[in-house]
Amino acid sequence: MPNSSSISEFLLLALADTRQLQLLHFWLLLGIYLAALLGNGLISTAVACDHRLHTPMYFFLLNLALLDLGCISTTLPKAMSNALWHTRAISYAGCAAQVFFFVFFISAEYFLLTIMSYDRYVAICKPLHYGTLLGSRACATMAAAEWNSQQR
Repeated sequence: MPNSSSISEFLLLALADTRQLQLLHFWLLLGIYLAALLGNGLISTAVACDHRLHTPMYFFLLNLALLDLGCISTTLPKAMSNALWHTRAISYAGCAAQVFFFVFFISAEYFLLTIMSYDRYVAICKPLHYGTLLGSRACATMAAAEWNSQQR
């Protein structure tokens, strides 16, 4: 007799057992989420609107803010909905999607921080060559490589 059972959902570990603590967790997570959205949105707006901030460092900072928005938007909304609606289940496909996107955004942030450290190294140690080593084309190429490195 073959085993025909399959996994359709997972049960998540509850943050709290009482309803009051679940609501407290919801409001705390909502505050963290809104602060992250506001902070990263302000960074994105400032870099996009001010022409003096169109330098390699701020270009990479804009990419980092967008990656951070993606990273925090991967896990927090599900945690907030679980706390608010007193549920613990997540579908198999939802769990796989969360893990995939979370790993994608975290590893992309890691690669971007490596590129940003190279940018600061060139700016500090080789300031006369900064314009030739990190022009707009080189920055766009490094950012594209960072986003493309996640596809493999």
